[in-house]
Amino acid sequence: MGPGTITADLHGKTKYQAKITVDALLRRAGGGTYRLRLIHGCHGGTELRDFLQAEYSRHPKVKRLQLSPDGGTTELVLREY
Repeated sequence: MGPGTITADLHGKTKYQAKITVDALLRRAGGGTYRLRLIHGCHGGTELRDFLQAEYSRHPKVKRLQLSPDGGTTELVLREY
């Protein structure tokens, strides 16, 4: 985990609960926060992953999204290291 990375585990959350969590993290993210690492898993389905991609790909604070190689984690890149 790099400097300025906040990690949140979204396992078991509904899309609504995940949105509340991620929105709160984005509001609190200061200048020292570079990434939000959102662990959602993928073995139980891709609903949360797909939701995060659709919901935050155009968010004004998010430069880009980065999916982990195994598909179980999405990082919202707020600024580059």
